Amino acid sequence: MLPATMRSMPRSVWRGTLSFGLVAIPVSLSPATEAKDVRFHLFDRQGRRVRYRRVVESGPPLAEPEEDDVGPATDDDEERPAETEMAYEDLVRGYEVEPEAYVFLETKEIDRVRPSPSRVIDLEEFVRLEDIDPIYFEKTYHVVPARGAEKPYELLWRTLKESRRVGIGRFVLRTKPHLVALRPMERILALETLYFGDEVRDADRLVGDLVSGGAVTQREIDISKQLVEALASEWDPSRFADEYREELLRMIAERTPEHVEEPDEESSEDPGSRIKDLMKTLRRSVEQAKARPQAEGRGKTARG
Repeated sequence: MLPATMRSMPRSVWRGTLSFGLVAIPVSLSPATEAKDVRFHLFDRQGRRVRYRRVVESGPPLAEPEEDDVGPATDDDEERPAETEMAYEDLVRGYEVEPEAYVFLETKEIDRVRPSPSRVIDLEEFVRLEDIDPIYFEKTYHVVPARGAEKPYELLWRTLKESRRVGIGRFVLRTKPHLVALRPMERILALETLYFGDEVRDADRLVGDLVSGGAVTQREIDISKQLVEALASEWDPSRFADEYREELLRMIAERTPEHVEEPDEESSEDPGSRIKDLMKTLRRSVEQAKARPQAEGRGKTARG
């Protein structure tokens, strides 16, 4: 059963209506993830803040100035420094059509074709989640029902859960159009923004005939599957941490950036040595995995 109220929710980034068929559900979207990166500001050695400016590069202009922008030459033009700081309203957008060749658009021209924010997410079709490759997933939002909309919200959640399908739709968040997939999580609906089809690069050009299906034997596959089963476990993201970020936070907490522990000496065995016998390597990997107590426990849990 879905909770009637949801407390301690982050600030919503969108409010509107989720629509499928004739059912309309007032909802809001809240980011499902948050970046934990350690971000630094820049300072000089004396502790003074370093900031960035918008400046004009030195050299001749790439485009001819508009007639309205051309005025009589002045001494100031001749004495102007090589780099000039620019105000934001004086900027135009340039799109590179070929090396060092640009098409320029004014901000007002771009604004004329920029879409308006949507107030409705209309689910156009329903597909199986396993048919969507994870490469298409961009960002996840939690979908929160408005007060009084809990029943149709739960209806949609249970329908998607039991049908094992996700809803596909489109909407505009702020000024950016998005293709989205609505999917049920354990106790809430999630909205996944998706990359459009032409945004995903074709991997066939990279792989070519590498995966031919004839170089690997079934015996090797069976041994490799034993290794996978020996390392099988239930997914628990809390067991994984960003060690780099934790180390940065430790140094910041101690206020001793100079203190860095010496890394352990690397093993004398060369991990990049050429593997001559795939079967022998797989067998050894299986034996090592089975010898690990925690791997045995995970294997028993997964198989039991």
